[in-house]
Amino acid sequence: MADVSSEDLKNAVADVLADSSETNWCLFGYEGNDKIVLRGSGSGGLSELIPQFDDAERFYAYVRVISGDNESKRPKFVFISFVGANVGALKRAKVSVHKASIKKVITNYGVEFHAESQEEVNEEEIMKKVKKASGADYSGNSN
Repeated sequence: MADVSSEDLKNAVADVLADSSETNWCLFGYEGNDKIVLRGSGSGGLSELIPQFDDAERFYAYVRVISGDNESKRPKFVFISFVGANVGALKRAKVSVHKASIKKVITNYGVEFHAESQEEVNEEEIMKKVKKASGADYSGNSN
């Protein structure tokens, strides 16, 4: 199990969830082998978050995106796990166990996305998954 006891983690997730907050993403990384810590947050969406990923590290991110069509726009939440291509085998293996720990902090999301290189983390692919998970799409019939 990973150490997810820092209040910073819970506060960052609450900030992303809050309708009254401009913050729409937070990023968690590691301090040592098993302690997960807040690495950053921001209000620039996926385009601001994605460059934060590093192929030599492991990360977990929580993002609020706006999804929908011309009839309805609504917030959706995405949980991203990232294991860089240059992460060693032991650390890579621990991610599946640590993911269970971080999911005790990040509990409200509609889409889960996993990537193993910076190339895999792109806004278009993430938004495709969000749209697919969102259900009804009236964009083809809108005036």
